[in-house]
Amino acid sequence: METRPGEREFSNGDAYSGQLKGTLPHGKGKYVWSDGIIYEGDWEEGKISGKGKLIWSSGAKYEGDFSGGYLHGFGTMTSPDGSVYSGAWRMNVRHGLGRKEYCNSDSYDGSWKEGVQDGSGSYTWINGNRFLGNWKKGKMSGRGVMSWANGDLFNGFWLNGLRHGSGVYKYADGGFYFGTWSRGLKDGNGVFYPAGSKHPSLKKWHRSFGYDDTGNFVLSHDSSINLDELRASKAVSRSLSEITTTSGLTRNSGRMSERFLDENWSTSDPPRDFMHHGPSSKSVRSVDSGQSEARDKNPIVFEREYMQGVLIKERIMSSIDMSHRARPLDRTKEITIGACMSFLGGKWNYYLMLNLQLGIRYTVGKITPVPRREVRASDFGKRARIMMFFPKNGSQYTPPHKSIDFDWKDYCPMVFRNLREMFKLDAADYMMSICGDDGLREISSPGKSGSIFYLSHDDRFVIKTLKRSELKVLLRMLPRYYEHVGDHENTLITKFFGVHRLKLKWGKKVRFVVMGNMFCTELKIHRRYDLKGSSQGRFTEKKKMGEKTTMKDLDLAYEFHMDKLLREALFKQIYLDCSFLESLQIIDYSLLLGLHFRAPDQLNDILEPPNAMSDQENDSVSSVEVMPREPSIPPKGLLLVTHEPSSVNTAPGPHIRGSTLRAFSVGEKEVDLILPGTARLRVQLGVNMPAQAHHKVRQDEEEESGMVELFEVYDVVVYMGIIDILQEYNMKKRMEHTCKSMKHDPMTISAIEPTLYSKRFTDFLLKVFPEKA
Repeated sequence: METRPGEREFSNGDAYSGQLKGTLPHGKGKYVWSDGIIYEGDWEEGKISGKGKLIWSSGAKYEGDFSGGYLHGFGTMTSPDGSVYSGAWRMNVRHGLGRKEYCNSDSYDGSWKEGVQDGSGSYTWINGNRFLGNWKKGKMSGRGVMSWANGDLFNGFWLNGLRHGSGVYKYADGGFYFGTWSRGLKDGNGVFYPAGSKHPSLKKWHRSFGYDDTGNFVLSHDSSINLDELRASKAVSRSLSEITTTSGLTRNSGRMSERFLDENWSTSDPPRDFMHHGPSSKSVRSVDSGQSEARDKNPIVFEREYMQGVLIKERIMSSIDMSHRARPLDRTKEITIGACMSFLGGKWNYYLMLNLQLGIRYTVGKITPVPRREVRASDFGKRARIMMFFPKNGSQYTPPHKSIDFDWKDYCPMVFRNLREMFKLDAADYMMSICGDDGLREISSPGKSGSIFYLSHDDRFVIKTLKRSELKVLLRMLPRYYEHVGDHENTLITKFFGVHRLKLKWGKKVRFVVMGNMFCTELKIHRRYDLKGSSQGRFTEKKKMGEKTTMKDLDLAYEFHMDKLLREALFKQIYLDCSFLESLQIIDYSLLLGLHFRAPDQLNDILEPPNAMSDQENDSVSSVEVMPREPSIPPKGLLLVTHEPSSVNTAPGPHIRGSTLRAFSVGEKEVDLILPGTARLRVQLGVNMPAQAHHKVRQDEEEESGMVELFEVYDVVVYMGIIDILQEYNMKKRMEHTCKSMKHDPMTISAIEPTLYSKRFTDFLLKVFPEKA
């Protein structure tokens, strides 16, 4: 059918003039909606497709490519506030390479995904600050370099817009600090080199991110966006128009006026100004760069330890002795074949991770669309399996992949699908966390089981290899476990999200369980303990102790005092969980305890003038509400207040499902935890629980290597959960354990009995968490 010129007016007040194919716009034409929106450009059988210009009554304007009624391809959007975006679009959102100039004169040049900055890009603030590096969901995440207008520079890792991980900070006066950060604050050990002292070479770090040997910013050619070349590339998919059903013109016009106005020019705010990241306050200058004035001729450097931005330890050493301590930046996030060497050899470990991701993506995608129903007895049986073969070249049911051929088995898929929903985990988020492009990270095992542990890139999930005996225990206990977690939403027992088995092409079988990471929290975990209530071999050698070492019972030198109702809720659930494990003849489980220490307020007074806020404290936690320090807040490290759902993040985490706890100190009401100057957090069982840790100081302790402890009593935030629940009671193991224990620790002789084990376990915890006098 040939096109012909024509005009049409509709009963709703819309009007069209241009070429028609039958009764549908086709070719060049102009459409005017009754609410003032105007489109002029190409049409294809009633849909806007091709090149054109769209103008909204608000003043917003788009000029560029369309496909199937969507902004799709390359185009320029001018918003009513004056901001301009030129670059790639996909179905009405910015997606691909593009440049945006904000109304406040900030600009971003780089990669976009689903409407926000995601990938590599450069952001320049009007005040002269500039960030070049990786972005994720609109925030600086991954490796990147920030340069401030005052001459300071940071090269290292970021998370949710804040410095997080290892990095090097260069001060404008020439001083350097090599160390680690947590949510924007210096946290952990580091080395400070005053101006004039000898420091490690920065050439490799600077060159990798567009800086020359002197540290001056140089934007490489690859980092900039050539909009003309991008437009000429014609990277526009036309497939959308083919799968979009043809509908009436009036129906399409309604979608135009609503979808574009809601999704396109009303964009998110630009990233906040990072001027305060630089050490502009007097307190920070006095701690770091200010010390370098009289030391230019004296090659002295400082080994330091920080806690939430507060200096708690310092030792002076020569720069020669300390030069070897500055290590290259931590690259554990980058999974390479050569980095995975502990299981089956490096490349096989890499294949193992790829196969695991492929299998989980397949089974979760297969079971999720199935309508939800209550589980049946058959869902727990031997036939409750999904099995699939994944050839390297793909098949009718599986995609091609870069790994090796493998067989996949998914156990009890309907049960674990319901468990994930019970734990309020979104299936898409679950798959993206484990199966996303960022991959998995291998972590060392904290115990003697010999299991391999993987961590998802966002730290939400832990994947552990299982022995065959452990798999049998888990499948045998699964019906009771399903019932227990359904009846007790505050359970401290490990959350299980899936059990799988891989069989590699040479016959090796590897079994996995996916669990929630109990230490996936907003705050940094400074100390970790695996507690069983036993003294037999339950200590860690000093030479093996590190920042992330999981220590044992005899290493715990603290008693924890907490609110009366919080403690009651804790022990009520511990008794319920222990009784459940006892009924299943489960033995040898542990309490995994994590501690976040808060720096005492008196230390802040030493490093800051009164009523001043640290420049680093301003940006410590981005995923929760940032609380200003007001005179009305008492000078405490922790503060309990009445729960306000609108003020805290109430979304469940991978190990969080329970209700908000009540505290005696606020009139038995549900409570939130305020960390003055930092964050407000929801208090749940085993999560964000405030306490005071009393350090059991020994009288014969001596100062070591000139390091000075500045305090002995701590405000702490406690995280905990019951783990290692797959060891079942049997008579043979009991006899072996008894014979061994008679020579060492009489307490453990009868502890192998499930009943006595749970009693010893709870008695030990009663001593660790004593009732207040």
